[in-house]
Amino acid sequence: MSTTISITGMTCTHCVASVTEELSEIEGITGVEVDLVAGGVSTARIESTGPLGEASLQEAVTEAGYALVPTNT
Repeated sequence: MSTTISITGMTCTHCVASVTEELSEIEGITGVEVDLVAGGVSTARIESTGPLGEASLQEAVTEAGYALVPTNT
């Protein structure tokens, strides 16, 4: 299953590494690829074995020091 999230506050490759590490710790995530847009809205494509809760994604991104852009549902 593939999920794409938007993240603000990232500016460098260290930011990418921090977000990737935190997201990778969520149970069921099998891969993370972050596209950095320094100073803008970056995206992370997440591969997982099943659906992911927005709360767990929010917690991981916040733990890394950045902000998850809420999805419009």
